[in-house]
Amino acid sequence: MHLPRWLVVAGSVPFYRVGLHHRVPPRWGRRIMEASGRTMRIPAGTRVEQVTIGARPAERVTVGATERPRAVLYLHGGGYTLGSPRLYRATAAHLSRASGSVVFNLDYRLAPEHVFPAALDDAVAAFRDLVSEHGFTPSQIAIAGDSAGGGLAVAAARVLTDQGMRPGALGLLSPWTDPSDETFSRQRDFVTNVRWGRKSAAHYRGTADHLDSGYAPMHGRLDGLPPMLIHCSPVEVLHAQIHRFAERASSEQVEVRLVAHDRWWHSIHVLAGTLREATDAVHDVGVFLRTHLDAAAQPATAR
Repeated sequence: MHLPRWLVVAGSVPFYRVGLHHRVPPRWGRRIMEASGRTMRIPAGTRVEQVTIGARPAERVTVGATERPRAVLYLHGGGYTLGSPRLYRATAAHLSRASGSVVFNLDYRLAPEHVFPAALDDAVAAFRDLVSEHGFTPSQIAIAGDSAGGGLAVAAARVLTDQGMRPGALGLLSPWTDPSDETFSRQRDFVTNVRWGRKSAAHYRGTADHLDSGYAPMHGRLDGLPPMLIHCSPVEVLHAQIHRFAERASSEQVEVRLVAHDRWWHSIHVLAGTLREATDAVHDVGVFLRTHLDAAAQPATAR
């Protein structure tokens, strides 16, 4: 049963305002945001297994049996400094149910302890492991992620595509594809704010060039990337950036479906199972990924 929107909004505000404050150290922000995950609701029949992929911990999430091999590598949001598989367990479970896929929710390394390209290396290694150790072909695997995880999904897909391991599809939820961007029409939205984002970007970038396509895929080649679904909210801080990215991808002949919904906010998908709009949004992502994975899949036996 979903909660009333007003109650979800009231309960979420303290976590976002404190956990995503630029003066709160990442280690404390992680604890605050993890506490918010205690209220997340996962579907009945969800199975969560602790696994290792690409030498990193991950949760293997399934809901019921999958009738054919499909996988989603999920990369959580949190500005590259916060977030975890546990916080995104409900998102992964609802995505598994909607897509009919095994969802691997990756615990990639976070900044400032691990700067770029640590998260990118982890995502690429995890995808390769799903192919070499878990029996999936690249076209049977989608990569999805929200916020920083959305940008990371694009960066990983670029590396993999260039190496001949093109994923089957991308699900990009409020994707942060240019962390050092300074062109914003507003300073904060319901979830995030520019000052926290600026500090998180600096933590992650380290000494890398802010135009490095692995750090900011907005500035790299997008041609040849798999079909992508992009979700965003018209009132989020990243709205203009997300539209620029979608336009760039389309101009490079990438199949793009962009959905902007007035009832959403930044990375609303984390509340799947708790808020009706979030559950519906994740369902939309799942249907898109399932359709494209089935269209692109090659025969294989997954385990």
